[in-house]
Amino acid sequence: MRGQAESVKKVEDQQVGRGGKYLTFILDSEDYGISVMKVKEIIGLMPVTSVPRTPDYVLGVINLRGKVIPVIDLRLRFDMASVESTDRTCVIVVEISGPSGPVMAGIVVDSVSDVLNIKEEDIETELTFGASLDTEYILGMAKMEKGVKILIDIDKLLTSGELKLIEKAV
Repeated sequence: MRGQAESVKKVEDQQVGRGGKYLTFILDSEDYGISVMKVKEIIGLMPVTSVPRTPDYVLGVINLRGKVIPVIDLRLRFDMASVESTDRTCVIVVEISGPSGPVMAGIVVDSVSDVLNIKEEDIETELTFGASLDTEYILGMAKMEKGVKILIDIDKLLTSGELKLIEKAV
């Protein structure tokens, strides 16, 4: 009985706390957000060294102050068309919880918008897109005055197999 109560508590803990500060950004004219707790820094686009035999959405690696980190093109990860970078294109350096510990990675976005404080009650988590769509990485939809922001769970953006592959590449 005690184990069952602990399991229920863990599930409840995972469902609470979606509200908070989110860094919002643009991809293909859509608004997205990730928890600022996962963001380490925002940098301009810099030269990327490609790594053979990695998925298409992994652009390669960069040297960030002596640390080699993988760079993921979020447009390609979301099956969007690739576009030329602009002066607003940037890399959000995030910490992803991987199977063997935290992994630093850069995600390329069209532009960064703002940091918003989003209330728990403004986040819709009951999403139904059909069984064939992979929406594991969507934390919820933030209902805002001027539309909806798609909140991303950065820890679920990549599968554990993809994370292991990326860890091996760097």
